[in-house]
Amino acid sequence: MAHDFDDDVCNTSNNDHFQQVLKRSLDNPSRRNMIRGGFGLAALSTMAMLPGCASLIPAASAGKTTVLGFPAIDKSLLDNVILPPGYSYKVLHASGDPLNRSMGAYSNQGLERDDWSARIGDQHDGMDIYYVDAAGKYSVKDTGRAVLSVNHESSAEAHFLHPKGQTSSGVSGRKFDQFGKWDLGSRPELEALKEINLHGVSIVELSKTATGWSYKLDSPLNRRITPQTPARITGPAVHLAEIKALMSTRYDRSGATSRGTLNNCGHGKTPWGTYLACEENWAMYFQMPKDSQAVDAKIMASRKRYGVANTPMTSAQKNERTQGWHTVSSTDDRFARWNVAAVGSSAAEDFRNEPNTFGFNLEIDPLAPNAVPAKRVAMGRFAHEAAVCGLPKEGAPLAFYMGCDSRNEYIYKFVTTAVWDAKDIGGGMAAGDKYLTEGKLYVAKFNADGSGQWLELTLSDPRIAKHSAYPFANQADVLVNARHAADAVGATKMDRPEWGAVNHRNGEIYFALTNNNASNRTPTKVDAANPRAYMDADGKKSAGNPNGHIIRFKEDANRATAAGFAWDIFVFGAEEDAGDANLSKLTAKNSFSSPDGLWFSEATGICWIQTDDGAMTDETNCMLLAAVPGQVGDGGKVKVNNRMTINGADVTGTQNTFIGATLGEARLRRFLVAPKGAEVTGITETADGKTLFVNIQHPGEDTPALGGSAQFNAQSLWPGNQGYGAAGRPRSATIVITRNDGGLIGV
Repeated sequence: MAHDFDDDVCNTSNNDHFQQVLKRSLDNPSRRNMIRGGFGLAALSTMAMLPGCASLIPAASAGKTTVLGFPAIDKSLLDNVILPPGYSYKVLHASGDPLNRSMGAYSNQGLERDDWSARIGDQHDGMDIYYVDAAGKYSVKDTGRAVLSVNHESSAEAHFLHPKGQTSSGVSGRKFDQFGKWDLGSRPELEALKEINLHGVSIVELSKTATGWSYKLDSPLNRRITPQTPARITGPAVHLAEIKALMSTRYDRSGATSRGTLNNCGHGKTPWGTYLACEENWAMYFQMPKDSQAVDAKIMASRKRYGVANTPMTSAQKNERTQGWHTVSSTDDRFARWNVAAVGSSAAEDFRNEPNTFGFNLEIDPLAPNAVPAKRVAMGRFAHEAAVCGLPKEGAPLAFYMGCDSRNEYIYKFVTTAVWDAKDIGGGMAAGDKYLTEGKLYVAKFNADGSGQWLELTLSDPRIAKHSAYPFANQADVLVNARHAADAVGATKMDRPEWGAVNHRNGEIYFALTNNNASNRTPTKVDAANPRAYMDADGKKSAGNPNGHIIRFKEDANRATAAGFAWDIFVFGAEEDAGDANLSKLTAKNSFSSPDGLWFSEATGICWIQTDDGAMTDETNCMLLAAVPGQVGDGGKVKVNNRMTINGADVTGTQNTFIGATLGEARLRRFLVAPKGAEVTGITETADGKTLFVNIQHPGEDTPALGGSAQFNAQSLWPGNQGYGAAGRPRSATIVITRNDGGLIGV
């Protein structure tokens, strides 16, 4: 797809951006004194590392050291997965692999005539492991038998699935005009079905043998959750009828059910043992064909805030924001649902409400193939990126932390009404109904003094009730249009909140803020949390602050129901030769850009950082790094001089005192570098800490797709070039990493 939906900015509210909050912080003399030694990890660069790290990795696990136990690997532009000496990987499964033997092996030439509903999906992303006991129930302990749930994010490289690329108007190969827009014409049915069904979730049974973990063909637990899979619509009982009214479509006029899930990126694992598949950039698949009837003003206001097609295309426009599934010449609702024009006499007669059925956390019970997944509307609708549960406490509510993955969007929290009862472990979807249908939804506001507030999204707040940009009718409307509600209460705009993760050692929450661009970053607009305004002089020549950072926060009194929190910056990404922009003093052994995936190992305490980078890929492919975490308030301050060329003029500026971060190589090291064009995203681990599962997404992403030829000039040939499956085209895959001596990963 020519359009990168992550770059869209749908938030035009006047709410403070994070940089504005931090500038006020630094203008306050008492605040500057307080943050000296109080934030980030800058002070640690001058400290002895070994004693200072002793409490950061849980002592209960055998074989730990207080620092990382592998040599940092160099950058790489090779078309393979690169690991430290003493580590090996194998491919568990890749896009197109069958769930059962009747499907046959994947051709890797686009020759399949099935609809992909019984094959591993594409663009592997968030995932988690679930152990199965002797009775077939969920177990928190390693039993040697498990299932792995894997998200599949996008169909952006769908041209690899067809013999000669995607077909439009009888012509093979993607056709772009001079503006980079794609004239789709009418799409073939089978091509569209493959592209639809490669989304969603793959669930496969794993078995452990003497040679490690592998997935089991023909297991009754193997299944796919696709955009076609029926799902229940759930929400607070008092608002459920109003929620269903917003979900009414020709598929289910009652609004009680919807179909499937889209663009599942980050994920969540519940304490009772179910899977949350987070629906991220789902908006781009919908379209209003030319000459169709427009929707009403309120629907238009909702769609504008979410980036959904809002008005009919004109005759001169192209389909730059869609795969064209709505163009299939068929009256089948599998294709008609992507046309969101008001073609019927009411919402129950067409699919104008279809976008309302996406943007949620979809709960799945991986061990119950007959259980119907559920859309958890109480947790809000936005571009969900991860749903990380804080540390459960018996008799207390649970908190789930969620990011909205677009520039200038927000961080949210959902607090359950029900209090945690460990007896619900293994309770499946019934437990999900107990905890995830009733609760309160909050959005974060970051204050200049290092504190923050959780602002409840409720119609009883007059700022929401009287919001001028969107007229809320009821609380159901607030949940379904949570972005508008967050605007109304003054939440803090963030730089693409991606994955969240919980530090199991102390309960602190981390979020990856992936990047921002030059329109938001110049030397006159920097501040303590976004202090860099520079241009990468080589390669990509990205300007602004393209390298991102990681924020972390601690709830007041470590309570899920806390109304406030303390926050700081964990680490800033940068190239090691970025000069003053390299605030964390990274070196060639740990420099990185655009943090995306985050995950903490319960076995070792390591914070794993995965990247989805477009700024630093001139000198290295994307990567996985290991970090030894600290705690909120363990850092110091730094100073940087900024310089950018703007409209041919050299613009400079100095930020004297602001929050900074430094991680030495003892506490941050590059562990893995991916094949060409790939993003590293999705990670989980066996309970003993000796096997790491990592996803390699879209290798060969920049492969041109012009010409209608069966021979692609592929940027990557992985994993076929390493002997896995049929060679010829790149494939996303899950890999299994182990130490050759059988030891713990990373220590």
